[in-house]
Amino acid sequence: MRKQMIQSAAREVAVQIRAVEDTIDGALAEIAELQSRVMQATAVAGVSIGIAQPAIERLAASMQSMVAARGAMAGCHAALIDAKSEVPGLRTVGFGDVEPDCQTATQPLRIVA
Repeated sequence: MRKQMIQSAAREVAVQIRAVEDTIDGALAEIAELQSRVMQATAVAGVSIGIAQPAIERLAASMQSMVAARGAMAGCHAALIDAKSEVPGLRTVGFGDVEPDCQTATQPLRIVA
């Protein structure tokens, strides 16, 4: 029972960390698109590039911060992978062509943190 609770909690963490990573990647894409739209709007309006420069600089700073957040999440993910070896009941399940006769697997695949 406890092992199942631990595995369930680890599965929830794994799902959530992927969701956060996907959200950060989505935010990065949105910022890049916004930068492009601001520059296009400036060109369409026919105004000096200096008009949008403060906004572009702030967007670039936002992008840099999101890139740093992405790196921090990658580090968090790696730390959690390292930590799982210390938690009783969690282990890595291998799959693929590890051995020549790997078609005799006895356990179904499962999500691990």
